[in-house]
Amino acid sequence: MPPSLTWHTFPTPAAQAAALAEAIANSLRDCLHTQGRAVLAVSGGRSPVAFFEALAQQKLDWPRITITLVDERLVPPQHADSNAALVRRHLLQHAAAAARFLPLVGEQTDVSDPAAALAEAEAAFPTPDIAVLGMGADGHTASLFPQAPQLAAAVSPACLSQLVHTSPVTAAHERIGMSLNALAAVPQLFLSIQGADKRAVLEQAAATPSSEHPISLLLHRANVRCQVYYAD
Repeated sequence: MPPSLTWHTFPTPAAQAAALAEAIANSLRDCLHTQGRAVLAVSGGRSPVAFFEALAQQKLDWPRITITLVDERLVPPQHADSNAALVRRHLLQHAAAAARFLPLVGEQTDVSDPAAALAEAEAAFPTPDIAVLGMGADGHTASLFPQAPQLAAAVSPACLSQLVHTSPVTAAHERIGMSLNALAAVPQLFLSIQGADKRAVLEQAAATPSSEHPISLLLHRANVRCQVYYAD
């Protein structure tokens, strides 16, 4: 395992979610103490629900915390596949409802026009202090999918944008998500995965950088450090 990864292993997904919520809460407290505000970028999908609900219970100065997304599907905010809807339903609850939320797709966003949606999201995107990533079984993270026609530009060291548009070949919906440069610049990166199959993919990605597993390109960037929270 390269020095970029620090593993934290838990016997159950519930234990993993609770520990990750505590770690993120502590990181947010540190940011609030040192700079007076904090920006947290989170991922969507099914697996973050328990983590979101545990984080929402943490005692934090939520009005000074901004929450945004690592990536989003180009669907209306009320769509069943919207990451923003997931965040609103499971994280922006209890005291966490006082946090400022900046989604990547707004109520007025034209989701049929990826270029316009990307420009709108980029203009409002807050630079994260902390990001919580997920990883697919194909080694994608954020919206950096293998085989996506925009992948090479999205992971290029020359990419100047914090956000990029991608068209996954193996998943539904056009996407907007953080570029590789933007991810690599986040001071505190966390990765949440579950299951032996994903662990095997991550270990392979950590061993060799390859566009076949886009997360590997992040892990092999200079100065990138990532805390892995893993449950069987």
